[in-house]
Amino acid sequence: MRNYGFTVSYDGSRYEGWQRQTRTKETIQGKLEETLEKVTGEKGQVIGAGRTDAGVHALGQYANVHLEGPYPAEKLEDAWNRALPDDISIHRLEEKEDRFHSRFSARTKHYRYRIRMSSEKDVFARRYVWQLGEKLDVDAMRKGAALLLGTHDFTSFCGNRHMKKSAVRTVEDIVLTEEKGELHLDFWGDGFLQNMIRIMVGTLVEIGEGKREADSIPSVFEAKDRSGAGFTAPPQGLCLVEVIY
Repeated sequence: MRNYGFTVSYDGSRYEGWQRQTRTKETIQGKLEETLEKVTGEKGQVIGAGRTDAGVHALGQYANVHLEGPYPAEKLEDAWNRALPDDISIHRLEEKEDRFHSRFSARTKHYRYRIRMSSEKDVFARRYVWQLGEKLDVDAMRKGAALLLGTHDFTSFCGNRHMKKSAVRTVEDIVLTEEKGELHLDFWGDGFLQNMIRIMVGTLVEIGEGKREADSIPSVFEAKDRSGAGFTAPPQGLCLVEVIY
């Protein structure tokens, strides 16, 4: 068996998330595996570094797959891309060591969330930006973001209320940047729970709207209850930018 690693970019607008499902064929993992079988005749399991939610995008998702092969990397990448739909693309396909695992080998994941604060809409970016259309108190949001940093139990920021595994995660950095009427929130961490970034964004937006105090974040952690955090921000503003190994 050969282990192939590659970067995946996708527009998640029409997909039900990354993970293959029995009830629908419209998933990123499902499309990758379906087209890979057409190209190679092999049923390979494509393992992603992160399981993005429905409607969430990726510039730099990373994945790997074990195949009998061998296949020349350049030819496999070309044939696979030709078989994929126009909203999914793979890049830099290469052979990796057998023990490499896209999820377990990852050290840091970088996500970006985009919010349009101005009333002037960017109609061509509507699939990739939350068109909020209101000014936020960004300084207050930065104070709240600083309290989200570090290693915590993020149960209150998890969309899966029945999750039995540990909710302890480390958020390494959160950077808020204003650019041409948009607010970009960049998150770096060792891993993120279901809906975790979108719930953190919703919580920070409530702070920016004056509906919640920045110093309320510690009490949200202590509650260990989803109802203590803010709402879940829409999926289209979120993008997996890069996975760092």
